[in-house]
Amino acid sequence: MDSAKSMAGESTGIIAKNDDRAETDQKATENNVQAEKVAAPAKMVIYQADLHLRVKNFERTVQVIEKNAAKYGGYIAESNVTREGKEQLSGMIKIRIPQTHFHQFLDDAEGEAAEVLQRNIIGQDVTEEYVDLQARLKSKRVVEERLLSFMKNAVKTEDLLKISNDLAAVQEEIETIEGKMKYLENQTSYSTVTITLYENKVIVPEIENDQLNTWDKTKKQFMKSTNLLLSAVSSLVVFIFGNLPIIVTIILLGFIGFYIYRKRKRNNQN
Repeated sequence: MDSAKSMAGESTGIIAKNDDRAETDQKATENNVQAEKVAAPAKMVIYQADLHLRVKNFERTVQVIEKNAAKYGGYIAESNVTREGKEQLSGMIKIRIPQTHFHQFLDDAEGEAAEVLQRNIIGQDVTEEYVDLQARLKSKRVVEERLLSFMKNAVKTEDLLKISNDLAAVQEEIETIEGKMKYLENQTSYSTVTITLYENKVIVPEIENDQLNTWDKTKKQFMKSTNLLLSAVSSLVVFIFGNLPIIVTIILLGFIGFYIYRKRKRNNQN
């Protein structure tokens, strides 16, 4: 009995020591792995381009750009069109294109433009960041394996809980690092090209059919003139007959006055 108890105490002491050294081993392992050389990947650069183009035919240019994007294995991430009246038409199209065809796609897009208004290209080197993530991931993997081995040898419930919590934290960090690495891989394998298109249309006023119908216009003008003349005659007749008493009175007074004037003139002459 005494020997069995002593053996159980020794095994418990070993597990306790392993648990106490878990955090120290974790930090040491991370430092050692990060100190090791990680195979550096090829140059990883995130390319972004911004083009402003003036085009002759907006719809046709958009169709050509979409066709070229599909030809090079790209896809449209965003697209919108804005119309200002009848003369101004503009739009923006954002395309994700494989980096191997990035410059060729830009040349094709510029070839469809009547005028290149603006061309901006930005390249962000993320090689060092990616290598650092690789090193961190490798160290976290080693720590994960150590914690799994400790969990197999643990006997006490409290030791299992502590190791399980540490393992969950490490695995969460692993998922975060892998997510960042996948994001960088996607951004470097596909470049982003934002193209803004402008089209200025010259609107020619259309000549309406009624502006070219001379015979109809002549008839309309004749009827207007006739109506105007009849209206004037009607107004004159109304004026004369409506004011006939006054007109007759004025005429009579005029004759009387003229008669008196002639009579006086004759008397003066005699």
